[in-house]
Amino acid sequence: MTDSTEPGASKRRTFLKRAAVAAAVPAAATLLGSGLPGTAFADGSPEFPDYAPIPSASVGPALNEDGYFVGRIKGNLYWVTDSYYQAMFLTTREGVVLVDAPPTIGHNLLRAIDKVTRANGMPGKVTRLVYSHSHADHIGASSIFGKDVIRIGHSETRRLLRIDADPNRPAPTETFGDRYVLRVGGERLELAYHGPNHSPDNIFIYAPDHATLMVVDVLYPGWVPFKNLAVSQDIPAWIKAHDVAMDYPWTTLVGGHLGRLGVRADGELQKEYIADLETSTRRAMESLDPTPYFQKYGPSGNSWAIFKTYLDAVAEEAARPVVAKYTGTLAAADVFTVDNAFTMLESLRIDSGVLGPFSIRP
Repeated sequence: MTDSTEPGASKRRTFLKRAAVAAAVPAAATLLGSGLPGTAFADGSPEFPDYAPIPSASVGPALNEDGYFVGRIKGNLYWVTDSYYQAMFLTTREGVVLVDAPPTIGHNLLRAIDKVTRANGMPGKVTRLVYSHSHADHIGASSIFGKDVIRIGHSETRRLLRIDADPNRPAPTETFGDRYVLRVGGERLELAYHGPNHSPDNIFIYAPDHATLMVVDVLYPGWVPFKNLAVSQDIPAWIKAHDVAMDYPWTTLVGGHLGRLGVRADGELQKEYIADLETSTRRAMESLDPTPYFQKYGPSGNSWAIFKTYLDAVAEEAARPVVAKYTGTLAAADVFTVDNAFTMLESLRIDSGVLGPFSIRP
């Protein structure tokens, strides 16, 4: 295993290492008996000038000097994080099965796998790489595993990657439609497609012998969802995916993002956050008077200004009680809830026909 000799690779690795160490500062506390493999709780969070402190229960394990953490979930199933992204891998007597290859973790995936397989006496070569979906931030380091690895993904993933033609994301060599059972060296993963959600091709990866589900960009243990409801392409289907995920009998969740694993209470809490956000958005749409925005910008004919100022005001109003409720419980509730409310508002208008002042003219 060697580091990349690409120009600038050393500088990028130094930057990422520093960034990862900074992200892990609150996680330097001693690991406590949380019931989550490799989960740390911080004694306290530093004061930040712009946003609320991160709740200690949202913090993941401390990273090593290379900027990553690798830990066992159960048996031969492991996970890797750099506090921003996550991957999962199975060690077997026939090689390693890796799920996703986030570029921010990059060559640290090889270091983590080497560390684990040296310790457990299993072969360290990655022979199969499963793609959760086509997005570059989750599989953009696929190329470092070479041409011989068997890449597995949904048929839509292959179609999208062929369009993208990104050399860092070779298209899957094996694809499936609805379900695929991967059996390697006495281990198995159950891959399933339940329709579009975050992306048109996002799949569920379940390790039944380890009671572990990996589904990416749907549930964010300990945190509110990323900006604009995880920049999802189908909001109603993304919301439905929460129920699909909770229907699996998992005890451990690999969510693909941030620094810790999830437990079932995390899924229930995010469902509550989404339900509160939808309720608050509907109320704001019903209560906020659009007249001032029409009066201010209508005479100039600036239609977009009317839309922008009204919709922004609805999102701000909708977010206010949700931020108040979840600050201190879900990390970054004050960071992304306005953006999430705006996306919920647009989905209600476009997908559900809740048009407010832009409905059928009387």
